[in-house]
Amino acid sequence: MMHAGEGTGTGDIDIGDQALKSRAPDDGAGDGGGDAAVEETGLLGGRVRLLQPRVGYRVAMDPVLLAAAAPFYGPGPVRRVLDAGLGTGAAALCLLARAAAVAETVPDLTVTGIERSPAVAALAGRSAALNGWTDRLRVVVGDVTDPPGPDHAEVFDLVMTNPPYGEAGRGTRPPVAARAAAHVESVPLTAWVDGCLARLRPKGRLVIIHRADRLDDLLAALRGRAGALELIPLWPGSVARGSAGGGAARRVIVRARKGIRGRVRLLPGLALHEADGSHGAQAERVLRDGVSLDTVLSLFGPDERRAIG
Repeated sequence: MMHAGEGTGTGDIDIGDQALKSRAPDDGAGDGGGDAAVEETGLLGGRVRLLQPRVGYRVAMDPVLLAAAAPFYGPGPVRRVLDAGLGTGAAALCLLARAAAVAETVPDLTVTGIERSPAVAALAGRSAALNGWTDRLRVVVGDVTDPPGPDHAEVFDLVMTNPPYGEAGRGTRPPVAARAAAHVESVPLTAWVDGCLARLRPKGRLVIIHRADRLDDLLAALRGRAGALELIPLWPGSVARGSAGGGAARRVIVRARKGIRGRVRLLPGLALHEADGSHGAQAERVLRDGVSLDTVLSLFGPDERRAIG
């Protein structure tokens, strides 16, 4: 299942990257003559090289923000990560880039990505090779909602996921099949969350990015099964006093711990754009420099490690 935050535009993408301007891939790993429809794009200021289709299934901001919200510690170091709904691998690769920048803290972090589409999964595998991370990213073709095999049951320290945002049967279904798969649920959100929690170790962390107007559905899916929730709103524009205002949050990041009880915490949020449409200083640090949301928003608690990107 592809990441919901991946768009459908063409040309460069405005996520603080150094886009490689529709450059043909040069990894030499051709996949049946389909490379004419594939381009290479740079993320995190060129730190990550990503292969994606030229038309249809396109990376956007949400997977990058998802990776930035994944903590590397607590409780204990994060070593095994699952990207549930890998897509072309944007979130997984951005997380690995963050880990590489603080290798002394997370020297052995690995990511497993589950992706339903074999063609999209193949692109993610090729992108891992482009970045030299074939030993760090394992791509599995499968469905998040399938029961996990013995190798995946309750073994991951952290699960991050960007589920399809649209409810089945509501709104207009995108005409392009790949876009529809990325944006419209094929199963209820509760089933998606079930699949994530089944693969997460007890007390492990689940990190989800979703539409802010579906927060109630997301909290209902987590209720009684994961707690100590942290909510990070993402505003489209500036919310500073005296500005034009950013409007309501369109996205929200939810972090939860499996089998833990605790109060819900509404954390400081991130304004993505200034009034002139440019990225705000904090957003730029996340989207271009690869800095974690915890660092940018100063979300560390007194007992948490600070050298985690």
